[in-house]
Amino acid sequence: MVNLFARIEDRPTPKAVYNWRVYSCAIVAATAAIMIGYDSAFIGTSMALGSFKSEFGLTTKTSKQFADISANIVSTYQGGCFFGSLLGYPLGQIFGRKMGLLVSSLVFILGAGVMLAADGARGLGPIYGGRIVAGLGIGAASNLTPLYISEIAPPAIRGQLIGMYEIGWQIGGLVGFWINYGVTQHIAASRKQWLIPFAVQLIPGGLFALGIPFFVRESPRWLIARNRRDEAIKNLCFIRKLAPEDPYIISEVNEIDIQVEHDRTAVGTGFWAPFRQVLGRSFLFRRMIITTMLFMWQNGTGINAINYYSPTIFKSIGVTGTDTSLLTTGVFGVIKTVLALVWCFIVIDRFGRRGILLVGAAGGAVSMFAIAAYNNIEDPANNPTSSLPPGGKAAMFFFYLWTAFYAVSWNGTPWVVNAESFPGAVRQVTQCLAATSNWLWNFVISRATPTMFLNMGHSGYGVYLFFGAMQVLSLPYIIFLLPETRNIPLEEMDRLWSQKNTWNANKIVMAELRREHQLAAEHGQNYLKPTEGVQAEQIEDASDVSKRQSDEEKV
Repeated sequence: MVNLFARIEDRPTPKAVYNWRVYSCAIVAATAAIMIGYDSAFIGTSMALGSFKSEFGLTTKTSKQFADISANIVSTYQGGCFFGSLLGYPLGQIFGRKMGLLVSSLVFILGAGVMLAADGARGLGPIYGGRIVAGLGIGAASNLTPLYISEIAPPAIRGQLIGMYEIGWQIGGLVGFWINYGVTQHIAASRKQWLIPFAVQLIPGGLFALGIPFFVRESPRWLIARNRRDEAIKNLCFIRKLAPEDPYIISEVNEIDIQVEHDRTAVGTGFWAPFRQVLGRSFLFRRMIITTMLFMWQNGTGINAINYYSPTIFKSIGVTGTDTSLLTTGVFGVIKTVLALVWCFIVIDRFGRRGILLVGAAGGAVSMFAIAAYNNIEDPANNPTSSLPPGGKAAMFFFYLWTAFYAVSWNGTPWVVNAESFPGAVRQVTQCLAATSNWLWNFVISRATPTMFLNMGHSGYGVYLFFGAMQVLSLPYIIFLLPETRNIPLEEMDRLWSQKNTWNANKIVMAELRREHQLAAEHGQNYLKPTEGVQAEQIEDASDVSKRQSDEEKV
């Protein structure tokens, strides 16, 4: 019988490594994603509220004018996120992952507070400005959170822990999707009705800021790279719940030491050195392009068109009435969140990254094409009915089927792949570029969606054709360019990506690693990653290395 919860390890790993401490560090860091998810989800349904439209005089606008204003409100956030993701690099590089996360939370809280100043007299200015500032904090956090989690996670549960980031995103999104349905049911149309969803942003931001000082330990990899070795070992022992002399700790510290020294030799030191390395070395540049472009394909599924403009989406399928549209959006959020939990705890580390992307794209494409066919034939947006006809119900089925395929595949997997595919010396830069790629394509889709629905066929059937075609085109991209990264230690990613056989690269590298660990064990030695010019048979006893370094320091 297949054990869905079995861990595939690159080496014998003490059970203590999978302890509450590593999970608490990851969960608190992933709280950043609750801010992101909520901010992404609530704004579209907030703009659909009659009280919001009345407050800011939007009821008299034409369809095109309202589409332009909606795009402005949504895209200012993405613009802030884009630049915030770039600012996340110096924050994390100079001040560390922990301090960078704390600063990003405080910036987000400031932006959320500014939005609350908006009213009919002041206009939409505070909302525009506040969303830009909040976006700066969100962008920095989206850069640093997956990076930090990837650096503290044991390889066998790295996908699961980085998946906490996606879980946080979905929890925030779920609240964001439902909150406007709640206020329409329990609060009369007024400024208070639309202001409450804006104010709720302060809750996840405050929890994130309060949790960092108490639960998050600085990344041992970052500390070793900053020559703060004693503090790094102390943090690593705390996170792994092992003693400093434990063979697993000695082995992991050795691997980090060798990787950091290798990175310094190969990359150099200084703020711009990692940029020069990524942009100047063809093998790293190629890898960066392959992984960051995953966010283009992710946005090509249509997810952010739905996240930001769900009332428009459901209207195009024939769902009528603000309350009904908000309820349908809430159900979408529930399905996405539940299946994101399945993705995190069962799918990502059991079935890998590449296979689920292929399944998600194929199933998602079929679903989008089915919706496009219905909208083209029936034109439900221009022929509304009091209740959905059988064809409309079938279209809603395919919409929720698309949600299921997306939630267990493209939802969080691009973040996992980007967080784990690069050596430590350039990981901060590549994660920065991954986050900026995400927010760039996010901006493109959020800016274009209202116009696409106005111009790409009746009931927007052309929009669904476009998203279906994008998912079809992603299939050869994944098959021929992306190796499976599951279970590969971060320090071995160069070895994985150097394999010419992309489809079987993971199996080849995992077999090599097991042979090396077995060889070391047969010689009564702790595994020490072989360096260039050193054969596996010459692996040195890690404890002797540690003892000799200690003796040299005393002298």
